[in-house]
Amino acid sequence: MHIPDGYLGPATYGAMYGIMVPVWAAASWKLNRTLKARQAPYLALGAAFSFVLMLFNIPVLGGTTGHAAGTTLIAVLLGPWAATVAVSVALIIQALLFGDGGITAIGANCFNMAAAGAFTGYGIYRLLAMGSQPTGRRRLVAGGVAAYVSLNVSALLAAFQLGLQPLIAKAADGRPLYAPFPLEVAMPAMALQHLLFFGFVEAAVTVLVIRYFQKNEPEMLM
Repeated sequence: MHIPDGYLGPATYGAMYGIMVPVWAAASWKLNRTLKARQAPYLALGAAFSFVLMLFNIPVLGGTTGHAAGTTLIAVLLGPWAATVAVSVALIIQALLFGDGGITAIGANCFNMAAAGAFTGYGIYRLLAMGSQPTGRRRLVAGGVAAYVSLNVSALLAAFQLGLQPLIAKAADGRPLYAPFPLEVAMPAMALQHLLFFGFVEAAVTVLVIRYFQKNEPEMLM
């Protein structure tokens, strides 16, 4: 899901930066007021965990990659604002130091995997886990389903942004200026990879870590 430089036009990546700058500001404000001292190390660990997960990526048709992200897991433990910050940090470091994802596409990648992924996953988790005990089996099911859906939403957002480019940015002769594959190619290419494989990896990792916290620190799942 890491979109590289040259695949999104200025209208798209500019809009994504325009969305993410206030989101980052709101997340920073929120964390300064709500993050507890004992949670701060987990925020750093969450960013590192997401960074490592996203290193194991596989090229996907359309110029991007498929991988797990850990976004929902961080949101379950620390909340969606913390997950947005943690995954954004991981994505920015990957782009700046390793060239994994483009500099111009940082806003888009963070919107797809950090912000949208965190709030989608957290919302589904809270809905499915409503009324259950922190150590209950329903928490595991809720975490797995939320992680699976969240990752696929992130993948579809990336595919939509890529597939939109041939429609909005063409040369005089009709050639695409940026991502060359239309929506009917980009959407299935990204969806199939994540629906059939990466989504299940994300769900499995999330369930295993939630199970660990159920046994050792169930208060993190309140």
